[in-house]
Amino acid sequence: MRPIRVYADSSVFGGCFDEEFEKPSQRFFAEVKAGRFVLVTSPLVSQEIAFAPASVRAFYDSLLDQMEIVPVTEEAEHLQQAYLDAGVVPASAQTDALHVALATVSACALIVSWNFRHIVHFQRMAQYNLVNLSRGYPQIGIFSPPEVTGNENENL
Repeated sequence: MRPIRVYADSSVFGGCFDEEFEKPSQRFFAEVKAGRFVLVTSPLVSQEIAFAPASVRAFYDSLLDQMEIVPVTEEAEHLQQAYLDAGVVPASAQTDALHVALATVSACALIVSWNFRHIVHFQRMAQYNLVNLSRGYPQIGIFSPPEVTGNENENL
């Protein structure tokens, strides 16, 4: 079975060190290491991780050889702006829109996040995908880590 390209935002890395999100975040990265997922991130994630606690930075660094870091491109920035123009998220959440745009233009099948306000949100998921389809991009799955590791019933 071919591995699935999955973009992980910084919340998933930090989740490994948060009591509430630790187990499902660690399970996600175990599946990355097992080859089920191709881990995709961006310089945006790297910038956010730079301000995280040392344990999160060290964990992120330990995975560098197992991740593809996609560049922030003009194409992604145009898609980000399309999300903003469509009102998918407010201007204050432009970074979150850029995460979704980067995942989309990088041909990821999924994006995983613990951001339930601006990314993993049932109304926003549909809106992101409407914009994607209107601009010729495929739909992208937007989920929390337990939803992609097959253990969505785990206590968060």
